[in-house]
Amino acid sequence: MGDKAHTPPGAADRATAPDHPGALRNVVLVGPSGAGKTTLVEALAQATGAVQRAGRVEDGATLSDHDAIEQRRHRSVQLSLVPLEWEGVRINLIDTPGYADFVGELRAGLRAADAALFVVSAADGVDVPTRTLWAECAAVGMPRAIVVTHLDASRSDFGEMTRRCQEAFGGDDPDAVLPLYLPVHGTPGADGHAPVTGLIGLLSQRVYAYGDGPRGERGPTDAERPRIEEARGRLIEGIIAESEDETLMDRYLGGEEVDLGTLVRDLEKAVARGVFHPVLAAAPAAPGVRHGLGTLELLELVTGGFPTPAEHPPPEVTGLDGAPRPPLACDPDGPLAAEVVKTSSDPYVGKISLVRVFSGTLRPDTTVHVSGHGLADRGHEDHDVEERVGALTSPLGKRQRPLGHAVAGDLACVAKLSRAETGDTLSDRGDPLLIGPWELPDPLLPVAVRAHGRADEDKLSQGLARLVAEDPTMRLEHDAATRQVVLWCLGEAHRDVALERLSTRYGVRVDTEPHRVALRETFAAPATGRGRHVKQSGGHGQFAICEIRVEPLPAGSGVEFADEVVGGAVPRQFVPSVEKGVRSQAARGVVTGNPLVDVRVTLLDGKAHSVDSSDAAFQTAGALALREAAAAASVVLLEPFAEVSVEVPDDHVGAVLSDLAGRRGRVLGTEQSAGAVSRVRAEVPELELSRYAVDLRSLSHGGGRFTRAHVRHEPMPPPVASRFREGAANAA
Repeated sequence: MGDKAHTPPGAADRATAPDHPGALRNVVLVGPSGAGKTTLVEALAQATGAVQRAGRVEDGATLSDHDAIEQRRHRSVQLSLVPLEWEGVRINLIDTPGYADFVGELRAGLRAADAALFVVSAADGVDVPTRTLWAECAAVGMPRAIVVTHLDASRSDFGEMTRRCQEAFGGDDPDAVLPLYLPVHGTPGADGHAPVTGLIGLLSQRVYAYGDGPRGERGPTDAERPRIEEARGRLIEGIIAESEDETLMDRYLGGEEVDLGTLVRDLEKAVARGVFHPVLAAAPAAPGVRHGLGTLELLELVTGGFPTPAEHPPPEVTGLDGAPRPPLACDPDGPLAAEVVKTSSDPYVGKISLVRVFSGTLRPDTTVHVSGHGLADRGHEDHDVEERVGALTSPLGKRQRPLGHAVAGDLACVAKLSRAETGDTLSDRGDPLLIGPWELPDPLLPVAVRAHGRADEDKLSQGLARLVAEDPTMRLEHDAATRQVVLWCLGEAHRDVALERLSTRYGVRVDTEPHRVALRETFAAPATGRGRHVKQSGGHGQFAICEIRVEPLPAGSGVEFADEVVGGAVPRQFVPSVEKGVRSQAARGVVTGNPLVDVRVTLLDGKAHSVDSSDAAFQTAGALALREAAAAASVVLLEPFAEVSVEVPDDHVGAVLSDLAGRRGRVLGTEQSAGAVSRVRAEVPELELSRYAVDLRSLSHGGGRFTRAHVRHEPMPPPVASRFREGAANAA
């Protein structure tokens, strides 16, 4: 690698459609926010001739400014695709957000890609969020190379950054993370920092100089040779250790010279298997210069060392009935199987679906079967429809360039798939398939919303439905108990972007309100009540009297009703009326407006009038009797508890335990997980968890995550309950 200089023609005026998977590379850029992923994409685009300068396409727009929200926030918040052409290979670069709130976009990018460039900043080091992103890649077995950026920063050190990456990402084998190139430094400036002016290829043993013109090439100087030999020897041993030729290491240690071709082939195989992670350096080009530092080396690695789509295992597929189907093959002539990895809306084009084709060939103006997974808990109903594929395009900044087709392994934008949502499968009409979904993070930050005005009420439900159709990491909930519309998000930034999209993209203004937790009421001790509903104002009157006894029941019993009336004091036809009135009042609550549960209500006695008694009168009397019993007894408020499982780096376990105690939590246990991570299990009132997704991230410096599951309702402590009683009294 690093043996040739390249000068490809400009590609901004066309979009080619490869005819076979071998001419494709799908590469996702992963790394923390601020590491320079988008800048790297623009540098690579400039090196391939896709853009004119510093990420500028022909109309003057940048590759990354097509989303107004990203422009305002100066942060990537969604996945974006930038296709490039390099030496007959189409490289689909997938830029992903580095902020934890948008991990759903990252996972979609990992699904669409076959390898990753993991971008880290030499100025920032490797922190907990960076390790978390690495773990996301490892969880799906993604082949990775590491790209070190910001080498121009005064405190940057490529060697030190490589060492930190070895510690963080190498696991038990630091030689699984080794540089392919070493930086060449120029004359130190006034601040003492020596700029990086070139790279030394350890395998080719050539020095590549980056200046104002094309990349230069020369042999190493005598002063550079010792440095090359030491690093090259370690690199060769690291590559050979992963070689499928078990005799190669013994031959090398015995003094045999391993030819460059063998080393490159073994390197490619080790990278594709995800067991070796080469480290490279990159920097954007200076003004007026086409090739940024390390861009050509990166392109050579991507085209020569990263797996093709045919080499990366595709996801599993089933029939619509769930029956397993034979594994997919990345064959343009095979059955069509494609997946929507991203959905967005364009103000001029309308709905656009970014699709990864795993098998077959997708063509415009054909009818396909669209299968949805359901995900009803997130607002995605299961669907099974046929739709006509609109135009196929390839994006470059704001431009959409026409494509004639998309073969297996390729990515393309499809217009006007009105029913398709993120995660849906496109397949042949005659043989519908369903691709297994990728794992979605659980949204744990609730945001209660309501329409800002009358004009927004009619558009609210449609706007929310379109929002969650684009982003399956959100969950839309209509809480019948609290009568709130709740949008569950991954964090505050995720929430803010969602609300901004509602306003700017769909024209729906909303107001937020405090999220309410569904409480319950119950009786702490038996009590009796008498309901008397007697009215006479001329003509037909109302007369109903009933006496009841209320007794507490075990948790989960609901509301039971019993009849112990003797002698016909309450006529048989009116006993169901009393029950209906009691149950109606129990649903409305008796103290704070929360449902009454876990009680048995027994009808003991009553009186009726031959003319004035009625169904409505006894319903009212039953409700009055229950309220009187509540006034004479101790009514307890019940709050929901959740079992919480928190995974957090060992260094932050103490802070998490203290915080859980402050939330009235009960710790059930702590156990050790892999990688210096502990799992803390606790039962915590759900009232204390509304902002836990945000607070845990702060406590653990971005390294903590948790799951929650409702377990039961428990009596609320009197000091806490008094606040709700006072609030209910003030509202009344």
